[in-house]
Amino acid sequence: MGRPGLLGAMARTAVVAGTATAVSGRMQRSAADRSAQQQMAAEAQQQAAVDQAAAQAAAQLAASRPTSAPAAQAPVVDRVGQLTALAELKAQGLLTDEEFTAEKARVLAS
Repeated sequence: MGRPGLLGAMARTAVVAGTATAVSGRMQRSAADRSAQQQMAAEAQQQAAVDQAAAQAAAQLAASRPTSAPAAQAPVVDRVGQLTALAELKAQGLLTDEEFTAEKARVLAS
């Protein structure tokens, strides 16, 4: 009984071939997983670079825009001009002394 029979040789060949196929399949899946992980990492780095470039472009655009004056700025009061106009109205006789004094007090208070 030295050598296995034909059936034993076929069984051994089937076991060896099955093991080789299983090992080969596992190696291919591992390589595919590593490749997918590397691809995802490269895409993440590329997206980060794009995001950074967009942020820099937005910052440069914001810096290059001139700043506008505040929209709700109070009007500048020309008190001297108003007092001069009141004095002219009084000189023309359109305002009485009391009206002139009241309006002058209002202009100076504002």
